[in-house]
Amino acid sequence: MTWLAGGVILGVALWLRHDPKTSSLLELEFDGAHAPSTFYISVHILIAVGAVMMVVGFLGCYGAIQESQCLLGTFFACLVILFACEVAAGIWGFMHKDTVSKEMINFYDSVYDKAMTDTIVDKDKANAAAAVLKVFHETLNCCGKGQASTFLTQLADKFGVTDLCPSSGTTTSCHSRIQVLFSDKIYLIGIAALVVAVIMIFEMIFSMVLCCGIRNSPVY
Repeated sequence: MTWLAGGVILGVALWLRHDPKTSSLLELEFDGAHAPSTFYISVHILIAVGAVMMVVGFLGCYGAIQESQCLLGTFFACLVILFACEVAAGIWGFMHKDTVSKEMINFYDSVYDKAMTDTIVDKDKANAAAAVLKVFHETLNCCGKGQASTFLTQLADKFGVTDLCPSSGTTTSCHSRIQVLFSDKIYLIGIAALVVAVIMIFEMIFSMVLCCGIRNSPVY
């Protein structure tokens, strides 16, 4: 059961790590500043925990088959450590589900302001900012920081001053798109971590019951 839960949590974590939308945004860089990578902290924790859980799961199965108190005790100790990591990842996810999106919104705003203000002053920097914004806009199908900025950006595109908004002509704010994307995924991380933590509680109980049963067995 442990290796199965570990495989599930590892699969979810790898999906979150390599999801095209999030990875394309989190790999962006502008003017020496990288997109905030806070989102990857809990994802990497889940990847590590999932991988270790799969190994520990086989240890528990082997210990139960061999009826080894030593192996079952080691299995229980590993579960306690993994349980603490899972709870920490879950709590971190719920506490920071809005922080990640706010950091990404701030990064987007800084790039957007540079793209608009440097269009005339510094053409090269404006083009670099526009390339980053284009990734945001095409990936999230959004444009601008809000209704007013969206309208102005579309107007600038129409007159050929900029080329920022996606071809779909959407009027959706990028702030709302970023908020939904990262808040939902952080929430999913928290849910996955806490669900697996609950499963691990039952596994710890069963391993201790089995260990005590072996100890009290008249054979030993």
